[in-house]
Amino acid sequence: MAARGYRTPFLSKLALMICLATVALSVSNCAILRLDNPLPANLENRVQMPGMPGVRAWGDQYSKSFEQSALESVEQEKAANNGELEPVFYVLALSGGGEEGAFGAGILCGWTKAGTRPQFKLVTGISTGALMAPFAFLGSAYDKQLEKFYTTISSEDIYQPYGPVTILLSLANLKALPSMADSRPLTRLVARVIDADLLHKVAQEHLKGRRLLIGTTQLDAQRLVIWNMGAIAASGRPQALELFRKIMVASASIPAMFPPQHFEVEAAGHNFQEMHVDGGTRAQVMLYESSVRFLAVTSRRPRKLFIIRNEQVHPEWENVKPQLKYIAIRTIETLLKSQGVGDLFRLYVFAQRDQFDYNLAYIPPDFTPRPTSTFDTAYMNKLFQLGYQQACCGQPWRKYPPGYEPARLGEQLDFPDPATAPQESSTRSGGSP
Repeated sequence: MAARGYRTPFLSKLALMICLATVALSVSNCAILRLDNPLPANLENRVQMPGMPGVRAWGDQYSKSFEQSALESVEQEKAANNGELEPVFYVLALSGGGEEGAFGAGILCGWTKAGTRPQFKLVTGISTGALMAPFAFLGSAYDKQLEKFYTTISSEDIYQPYGPVTILLSLANLKALPSMADSRPLTRLVARVIDADLLHKVAQEHLKGRRLLIGTTQLDAQRLVIWNMGAIAASGRPQALELFRKIMVASASIPAMFPPQHFEVEAAGHNFQEMHVDGGTRAQVMLYESSVRFLAVTSRRPRKLFIIRNEQVHPEWENVKPQLKYIAIRTIETLLKSQGVGDLFRLYVFAQRDQFDYNLAYIPPDFTPRPTSTFDTAYMNKLFQLGYQQACCGQPWRKYPPGYEPARLGEQLDFPDPATAPQESSTRSGGSP
């Protein structure tokens, strides 16, 4: 969920424990917890879900099944609209951000209030974006559920931290633990909101030609996995609901903080296990990556991409104490922010290549409230209201990634002539040039 950890005591402890774990594991010869039958590296490109071939793809590799699904979506859309296609191809990409997903939830609900929210042909979600993606996909009818999800929960609804003794025993490999906390509260929360009725509605929309994609990170492979959630919902398989829920939990499972989710897979006629964690480990926001040759499988019509980045993208000042845990958590926070900005540029390149109108929203730098704890309900309500009011007032979407603005058409850049430009002096004090 890519939470802004350095401001919360739990994640400060997490950073410290990650450092300690690195030391402990480097000097210990004790047995380490492993999967029973992990997927071998030589079969990673042949992996499938049992009974549901084609419902997942690597984000960095072309997928024939995903391209076929994209082709089918055009025909399904025509069948659902008396042979016609919607006049505009709308895409919504929802990013990670932990508790700050309340900002995106507010935008979606305020967008409904403004009366300008479109129906999206494609919705993608990563991390906390994966938790809101099914609601966003199903449309305004689920705004109440979305608002409740992001304005009434607290940390107790997401995780239960292990005690210090348990964690220290784990670091010493005397008690095997995959994480700092138990995420079964999150699993129960997802099970309450993602029921058979919602799964059925996702399947119906999928069969109308719409697509819902969620990303997780396969940790052994260090690769993004994109899941075709509508295809799972429409598969008719008895395990579809459980798999749908598990993917959502996996996409929001911060490594080391929450335990990874284990998936039973098959490859070359044999069964194996994979370990998946937060999609934000690999990307803070995604489109369809390399899995689909987009322009080859879609019709010519206007295309609009809307990205909601559930974070601030500008640098934020923080007085960092010169101690291990504070330096560690500040470093992780900085890396995640930098990665998130890079992803916004990556999607801008996709938008230019695939002829999308690029629209970006993110938490503005003048929003100054800070959470007092992880998943601070009061803070999340402020974020929700911020997004809601901005969308209600028709806040203009930003047309470029942060810090970038192209040269105006016909504008000529004026570079100085090196032959006539003044030269910087290289004279050093007390010496010659």
